[in-house]
Amino acid sequence: MFPSITLVQEIGIAVLLVAALVWVVGLGHILWDGRFHQPQPGAFQGLSTIPTQRGPAGHPMESVELTEEEEQAFAGLVRSIPPH
Repeated sequence: MFPSITLVQEIGIAVLLVAALVWVVGLGHILWDGRFHQPQPGAFQGLSTIPTQRGPAGHPMESVELTEEEEQAFAGLVRSIPPH
């Protein structure tokens, strides 16, 4: 094909071009489907509420022990948030 590059380089270029073409076609397919896709009635639209907390009996990695100074700093931070 090109007299100044080796066969391995030509194969590499061909593989890259095919991968780029597949990527562009896939991206176009995703965008095309997203543009015209209308959700079905009653389809899942996301979480309706925040999941409940597990409480103190939950996993130990889900809780953090704070020092007295950290608790006071956090309480001050919470008090500084304006109510809405």
